Amino acid sequence: MSNGAATIEAARTASEAVRDSARAMGVGFSMSRMLAVTRKELRSYFAFPLVYIVTGLFAFMAGLYAWTDLNFFETIAFAKDIIQNYWQLLFTDIRLCLLLTVPFLTMRLFAEERKLGTIELLYTYPLRDGEILGGKILASEVILLMMIGLTLLYPAYLHSIHRFPLFPLVAGYVGLLLIGSAFIAFGVFVSSLCESQVMAGIGTILPLLFFWILNWNEAAFQGSWTEAIRAVSLFDNFGGFAKGIIDLDHVTYFIFFIIFFIYLTLRSMEARKWTGRR
Repeated sequence: MSNGAATIEAARTASEAVRDSARAMGVGFSMSRMLAVTRKELRSYFAFPLVYIVTGLFAFMAGLYAWTDLNFFETIAFAKDIIQNYWQLLFTDIRLCLLLTVPFLTMRLFAEERKLGTIELLYTYPLRDGEILGGKILASEVILLMMIGLTLLYPAYLHSIHRFPLFPLVAGYVGLLLIGSAFIAFGVFVSSLCESQVMAGIGTILPLLFFWILNWNEAAFQGSWTEAIRAVSLFDNFGGFAKGIIDLDHVTYFIFFIIFFIYLTLRSMEARKWTGRR
């Protein structure tokens, strides 16, 4: 019995030793390590003026659209209820604001660290690639939430003077969070390929603009082509949310888009092991 107990105790000790060793080597995904990367990225964001400039620019453009869109509907609505059409136009315009600002948040995540050489130090820490990537994406999501949260001032003010159904508003904000997260996932992937922030920013904005204008000239395509283009267009899939509709197919599309580019980013990070890239 004593030999059996000693064997069990030795096995338990060995298991604990392996677990401690794995933890020290960064083996096994750790939420605490990922959050440590998130805190580091947020400190980096707020230590420089870029995040304040980008957030201020977004707030200015979104506020300008909120005022001009409301003024437009007040002019043409002839005292009819305008709120539903107003949300559709406003969320469509805020979508453009995100397109023009989010790439400035993601362009630095890998490209700047690679240029400064700090990416080498980061890779020497006991961190898995998924923890590094997850921490960077989570930090960007925090900034995205902060930016989108600023736009809540407009519906809050309108709701104080005119009651309206809240579900279309909720649907629109769900859409903004999904499309903003899609921009982040794509932007982080592009940043992982670049050593220049400028190239990472341009390489993010231009393809996203292509997604936006993909179906502008629908007359140039026949029926099946039009449907295929709509199916892969980020902005067509956002349209239902702007109208106050949460469609499971559109939610699935955005989730797949985000996961796909996170997967590509992980492969890009792994590529350094056999290409010698920093």
